[in-house]
Amino acid sequence: MSDHTFENPLRDYLVGQTRRQFFASAGVSAGSIALSGLLGQSAKAAPGESKNYGSEVHPSIPGLPHFPAKAKRIIYLHWNGAPSQLDTWDYKPDLHKHFGIDLPESVRNGQRLTTMTSGQAKFPVAPSKFKFSQMGKSGTWVSELLPHIGTQVDKIALMRTVFTNAINHDPACTFVMTGSEIPGKASLGSWLAYGLGSQCEDLPAFVVLTPTWSSKANAQALFTRMWSAGYLPGKFTGVALRGQGDPVLYIQNPDGVARDDRRRMLDALNKINQGNYERYSDPDTLTRIAQYEMAFRMQASVPDLTDFSKESKETLDLYGPEVTKPGTYAASCLLARRLAERNVRAIQILHRGWDQHNNLPSEIGLQCKDVDQPTAALLKDLERRGLLEDTLVVCGGEFGRTVYSQGALTKDNYGRDHHPKNFCMWMAGAGIKGGTVYGETDDFSYNIAKNPVNLNALNATVLQQMGIDHRRFIFPFQGLDQRLTGVEPSEVIKGILA
Repeated sequence: MSDHTFENPLRDYLVGQTRRQFFASAGVSAGSIALSGLLGQSAKAAPGESKNYGSEVHPSIPGLPHFPAKAKRIIYLHWNGAPSQLDTWDYKPDLHKHFGIDLPESVRNGQRLTTMTSGQAKFPVAPSKFKFSQMGKSGTWVSELLPHIGTQVDKIALMRTVFTNAINHDPACTFVMTGSEIPGKASLGSWLAYGLGSQCEDLPAFVVLTPTWSSKANAQALFTRMWSAGYLPGKFTGVALRGQGDPVLYIQNPDGVARDDRRRMLDALNKINQGNYERYSDPDTLTRIAQYEMAFRMQASVPDLTDFSKESKETLDLYGPEVTKPGTYAASCLLARRLAERNVRAIQILHRGWDQHNNLPSEIGLQCKDVDQPTAALLKDLERRGLLEDTLVVCGGEFGRTVYSQGALTKDNYGRDHHPKNFCMWMAGAGIKGGTVYGETDDFSYNIAKNPVNLNALNATVLQQMGIDHRRFIFPFQGLDQRLTGVEPSEVIKGILA
């Protein structure tokens, strides 16, 4: 589940027993507690359920938040593979005049092409085949592919001019999630869990969902470094809930092991670990104790979390027909709302299948059908429950797509290559100025014309809304003060703040 290898919580030298000997004598297998390795947060046990050998719910680190926060939690919707900005948000009404014409050199400005179209003899301009209309009081232009999200534009701050340094998916996704193309850095959710702590006693501070997708195109792989804690303590790694079967492996006790039996086993194990801590003063031992306690509590909290039976028909209908199908994007959006209600700090949904180098019109239509109604429903549902005012919602991919076609171009079919120079992302809730459109691109959506948005500036803005000054939020590692926003100057995007 993670790039980290968690240390085994039992040392072979404890009380003269090996792990196998201990678990054999306790009457359970080592596999039945493998769940503890997944846990991203420590927590106290419920009253009367344990002797509370572990620590309390993880607090914020000293000095945080730096100032009153607008957001208590974040829901990050990552559309993995790079959605085409030209077919969703960046309306270019005059492109039809250039259909099939080679992209002017005055637009390219001699820029080197290094991706899949670099060997093409021609770069024919491919206008979007989809209609756009102005929606909401703000009159934001939205593609017909996103009619439900379009009804929510007055809650959204759309940034049309986000750019990145990366031109391939893996480094670009790593950059989006960690602020660096170099693997091994801590992800945004892990930074927030580390800095601001947990508000929830029986769920991790950082939860990740990886729903299914409808596009038939090959989807990019998801690497666990996108929710890894990197150099931060491993307990802040995101916990990925599965879409099929048990949400977490080994969430059920083995046959013949009752909950009371598990409680007695953990109490005995905690005594051994507590003795080990008193002997060696290794702080990781207390972390392991807390992880076991969280595992025990998740056995009760996770089944309740994923049980939609008490949701009203109105709510289920809001999210659409896929909501009751486990593992779908719709089910993940409803689950995100339920996690937000339980005060989980960081919730991440990664929807794959947006890498449309060919057959874009049909493939992007399938993808937008997956996300459109559920995303709009999430915003509506959060708002009506009073959660949107302190929940920051972020949505976008890792880069954009080219205005010219990859491969053959017809009126009804085209593909688009990678384009890191500009793409669209949006934010909503928690002090964001809804109905805002920030930044402008040129007539070909190829270069930024006004108000560029660096990804580190975007992350600085996320931290700002969470009550954190990104310049002061550091973690010493390998002789450097590591920051989510890197070492280059980055400024909060004030134009999208209320």
